[in-house]
Amino acid sequence: MNDRSGVLFLHGHGRLGGSMARLKQAARKAGYATLSPNYPYRRPLDRIAEWLAPLVAGFEDEFSGQLHIVTHSLGGLVARALIAAHPPRRLGRVVMLAPPNQGSELADLLFRMRIAPWMLGGSGAHLRTRRTRADEAMLGAIDYPVGVIAGDRSLLPMPAGLLPRPHDGKVPVAATRAAGIADHVTLPVTHTLMVYDLRVIAAALGFLAEGRFAAMR
Repeated sequence: MNDRSGVLFLHGHGRLGGSMARLKQAARKAGYATLSPNYPYRRPLDRIAEWLAPLVAGFEDEFSGQLHIVTHSLGGLVARALIAAHPPRRLGRVVMLAPPNQGSELADLLFRMRIAPWMLGGSGAHLRTRRTRADEAMLGAIDYPVGVIAGDRSLLPMPAGLLPRPHDGKVPVAATRAAGIADHVTLPVTHTLMVYDLRVIAAALGFLAEGRFAAMR
């Protein structure tokens, strides 16, 4: 065991751990131990948290410092469910990239079209803008340091009225907010590509180090 801290990376829906590779490489260069698992994103959030818990516990055994978490999209909700049900022993700071903390109207549309179970799987219930009380409770209260990075650019033209502006093509900026977050910044990036953006990476590492997005002001 060494005395450095670690960073757990949690990818978004439809992605794999490799999508966080550029962030992971930057964190390693900064001296962090890293873990970026391919978690089963189509399962319900409580099942995902159960799957991750032993993996995270084993990862924490590799270092003596804090465990930070950096997430993308659905990964932010996964982190909240994990922390609520299986809190890491030495939780540090959490950076969420484009988290649908208040859901997304795109998920609502898929449910209205009755294709959400096929498109989203079991985690889809948490992507809706109106969750059940049980689903909301599963996310827990944010009583730990969280920094949120939102995007306000879209890769593709979006029909007027489908998503409240500004948005990143999938999640409105307003929907990334949640009670208890420590800091929030919006950058000119898209939902899909923000994990590769150097400004996003710099902001994420800055929050892990300082607990705020000072350089983005």
